[in-house]
Amino acid sequence: MAKDDKTNIELHLLEPRATEKSYLEQTNRIYVFPVKKTMSKQAIAKMVEKEFNVTVTDVKTLIRKGKKTKFSKGKHAYPGITHRQDKKFAYVKLKKGDSIKVFEEPEESKTSAKEAKVSKKAEADKNAGKEKK
Repeated sequence: MAKDDKTNIELHLLEPRATEKSYLEQTNRIYVFPVKKTMSKQAIAKMVEKEFNVTVTDVKTLIRKGKKTKFSKGKHAYPGITHRQDKKFAYVKLKKGDSIKVFEEPEESKTSAKEAKVSKKAEADKNAGKEKK
């Protein structure tokens, strides 16, 4: 491991992607992370294990090519085409039983939501009893 890779690990902040596709992958214990293009699979695995206290079993990476975009410098300038930056994503599979919280909800809201459901059911039962009379 080179000195540059070590500094990349320390400076890079990991945050799992919160998209529909990555949410579906989480059912298989696979989490998607945007990473730097220079990072290796071993460095990604170490960083995920260190940051989230989980055990990584597999890492797959892909580089998504940047799209072409048109540009023009002024009204009469000759238009051209440039490319957006390429992005690298890592698909990290965790050991069975490990997980990472991507969508965090406060515990208070969970309990209050349950209480609201119970109270709505009770009101519905009362209203149904009144309608029968």
